[in-house]
Amino acid sequence: MLTFHHLIFAYSMHATKTNIDTYYASSIVSFTPGLSHYLAILDKNELATAERFKFAELKHRYIICHGILRILLAEYINDSVTDLRIDKKEFGKPFLPDYPELSFNMSHSGDILALAISSQRQLGIDVECYKARNTWNGLVKKCFAPEEADYWNRLDKAEQGQAFYQFWVKKEAFVKAVGKGITLGLDQCVVNPDDVTSFLRVPDLGGSADTWQIYSLDLAKNEFGAVVCDRQDAELRLLELDPQSPLFKT
Repeated sequence: MLTFHHLIFAYSMHATKTNIDTYYASSIVSFTPGLSHYLAILDKNELATAERFKFAELKHRYIICHGILRILLAEYINDSVTDLRIDKKEFGKPFLPDYPELSFNMSHSGDILALAISSQRQLGIDVECYKARNTWNGLVKKCFAPEEADYWNRLDKAEQGQAFYQFWVKKEAFVKAVGKGITLGLDQCVVNPDDVTSFLRVPDLGGSADTWQIYSLDLAKNEFGAVVCDRQDAELRLLELDPQSPLFKT
């Protein structure tokens, strides 16, 4: 599990071939004082998306998350945040058409946000907040491969909910890294229960399972996260975003 290297956002940012910088915000709401600034730097497509939210809370969360993403990416490419062009591929994965070598991905759940940024690799991230369910068995049958399901079914009932999320975020992060949507089949992205940093199998579109690396994120209680990339030479740094950082001050 990867823990925080820094608790305050204050260092030189640069994406290298051997780094995956992963940023975590434990409270999206804490960035609300900068809402008007984040709104002002969104492009027309992001603004249109924001306007489609019926509830203010969800709208504000979208604006903050995408504003933070823009600020971070602009710092990496040393460009104006308002000039930053973000497009989407066929299945909705975002990319920078002017800087295709820069890899990034974002996930948020509840009040937490996580972003991963690197260079020249397929990259996916997923975070989830725990929610008790009475449908674990059905989800496992639908989304888990036999090896994963066997492992999960052998666990004590009290451990199954947490274990489900640990597998789920890794599968979701892989799907987001490949960028082809969940049509890939979550049961085809098979996490190795004996070594959760690796996959036993991945869909054909993902190439060889041996090329993929899984990084588990050590977040707060009942928060789960994972980063997945298609190279095994990367060092992941987990850094907490600080709303008081000058970077987020207007």
